[in-house]
Amino acid sequence: MEKTVLIAGGSGFIGSRLVEMLEEKGYSTRILTRMPRAVNHYEWDPLAGRIDDKAVVGANVVINLAGAGIADKRWTPERKRLIVASRVESARVLREAFQRLSYQPEAYLAASAIGYYGNSGERWMTENDPPADQSFLSASTVEWERATETIGALGIRTAVFRIGIVLERSGGALREIARPLKFGLGAYFADGQAWYSWIHRDDVCRMFLWAMRYSSVEGIYNAVAPHPVRNRELVHATARAMKRWTVHVPVPAFALRLMLGEMATVVLHSTRVSAAKIQQTGFTFQYPHLEEALAHIFRS
Repeated sequence: MEKTVLIAGGSGFIGSRLVEMLEEKGYSTRILTRMPRAVNHYEWDPLAGRIDDKAVVGANVVINLAGAGIADKRWTPERKRLIVASRVESARVLREAFQRLSYQPEAYLAASAIGYYGNSGERWMTENDPPADQSFLSASTVEWERATETIGALGIRTAVFRIGIVLERSGGALREIARPLKFGLGAYFADGQAWYSWIHRDDVCRMFLWAMRYSSVEGIYNAVAPHPVRNRELVHATARAMKRWTVHVPVPAFALRLMLGEMATVVLHSTRVSAAKIQQTGFTFQYPHLEEALAHIFRS
């Protein structure tokens, strides 16, 4: 029997690829969007509390990837409120729809971020570790995850993925790293020693597919590859994968803070995150090492 998957954020950086992979495997997809453009699109506006109920009824699995981009714009007070509210309200609107319609999906899967751990330095961080600080991203992800807990309280199986730096050439951090490399310049941040916990975009999507398939998958999981690297090595490895000769130069921390303000923490914080739990549960990475991930991404 064909299963139907409802995806909030299905047109985004991760969601667009997840939809492709779901449909390749024979799933029927429904996408929640503020501007429907296709027959499987359904209108919603989480901040206004609106959702097309027809999207919800009959959905076997609901995947929530919705939320304002963390690094898209400078963190003004208004932008920070939107980053939090767009995720908290999306969960609230879905929870209220489940209750109002007396309908429960088999599973609710949600995105969080490794920003939860804060600037944790050299420590390996596991799902059981508390945040290392009270930075904005750390405090925000705590609120996002609490919103998911309210859905779990309805008796719905829930799983939350704390997603690391997602690698794909068409967007995200890798696109920004690759831009100066095209001109022979490799820019790393501060001393380049911050730990970056990364993951290939296909492996993130495969985690959601895996969580849909196995009913034992519940709770919090780190969505990161098993082998994090330091910022400087990520830049060097990307240059090698692109077959570019480059000059590598540091961008001082103070310059980043001047340019980006508080948002500089996204690139300056060191977060060394463990993938042990998800591996022990049975998930197998297609791209566990950075070199093979980048080779696949830049293969053409």
